[in-house]
Amino acid sequence: MGRPASHKVIILLLLPLLAGCSIGDVRRPPPDRRSASPRPAVSTPAPRPVADVDEVRHVGVAVAEGYGLPHVEFVDAEHAYALFAICDGRPPGRDCPALLFATRDGGRSWRALPHPRPVAENQQLYAPNGLLVLGAEPFGWYASTDGGATFTHYPGIAPPPGLTGPDGRFQVTDDGGGRVTRWDGRRLRPLPVQPGLPRVQSAVEARDLLVAAGADDAGRPYAAVSADQGRSWERTPVPAPDGAVGVVRAMRAPDGEPWLVGERPDRRGFPALWRWRGGWETVRADGHPDRIVSAVPVGDGRVAVTGPDGVGIVVDGRYARVDWPVGPEHYLQLLGDGTLLARAPDEIVLNIGPVGNRRWIRLTLTRD
Repeated sequence: MGRPASHKVIILLLLPLLAGCSIGDVRRPPPDRRSASPRPAVSTPAPRPVADVDEVRHVGVAVAEGYGLPHVEFVDAEHAYALFAICDGRPPGRDCPALLFATRDGGRSWRALPHPRPVAENQQLYAPNGLLVLGAEPFGWYASTDGGATFTHYPGIAPPPGLTGPDGRFQVTDDGGGRVTRWDGRRLRPLPVQPGLPRVQSAVEARDLLVAAGADDAGRPYAAVSADQGRSWERTPVPAPDGAVGVVRAMRAPDGEPWLVGERPDRRGFPALWRWRGGWETVRADGHPDRIVSAVPVGDGRVAVTGPDGVGIVVDGRYARVDWPVGPEHYLQLLGDGTLLARAPDEIVLNIGPVGNRRWIRLTLTRD
């Protein structure tokens, strides 16, 4: 690119933002993508020991000196996109355009993709439901259904519904109505029959059920299930939690088991947990910490938790600390294929494979 190459190590990031613009999804729930947050510090983190993971992937990417840390969105364990859109601490310009890359082999190699609008003030990257979606203010949004070979342009500041939402065929609108919708590959379509809950905050397919859940203003949880893809619904009682919940998230564990995670109104208190066993059953977590960063079901009746207390697992009614290669700062999320992804301000760690035989992988990039 006309500048000397550098072999300075860059850690693959899943940062919430790029140079003052909000991007990324931390599932807590996701932050308001319309609001800006402070610019992340652009620095090279100290290397971490590698003995605590099964594999480390160091990969060179053709990025010139001056580019900052990338934002990365993983689709599953093998597919991801990386967007370099910070140049010397500022948005990309004509002398330093945004660079887009893709991997099909879990980050072992990266190939450059043409960016449809590489010079823009607010570059954003999303990858829900097999799409590649780029935001580029003030020009609008660009969505690709073929991995970046072609893009469809959507003018406007706000992204079209479904382009930046969570993974999954079924989603819930955020227009105040809380309607369950189905993604048809191009747009979201409201289901003709709705769950009939006071408020719907989340929906997920888990095993042979479609689960919808939410909580009312008093902090009471609700849920309904459908065994016919939303053509009919059955209201299912949710045992009262020990305290109010603000948001109830219907989630699918990697083994397909349905769960409800009731986030506290402050989103930092230890959540209420319910597991589907033909009906919703409260899951105890004796000895749990008071504060958390994230909590996700990881299969075999277990829930993984990160927070100031460290990393732990809820199993058999108790909370126990575990020795994982992630720390209190990592935020956990599940990808569509069941991969557990742990993100921190300075790294990505993936936990892949079948439940009971999973492997830890840390990814790094180097400038070539």
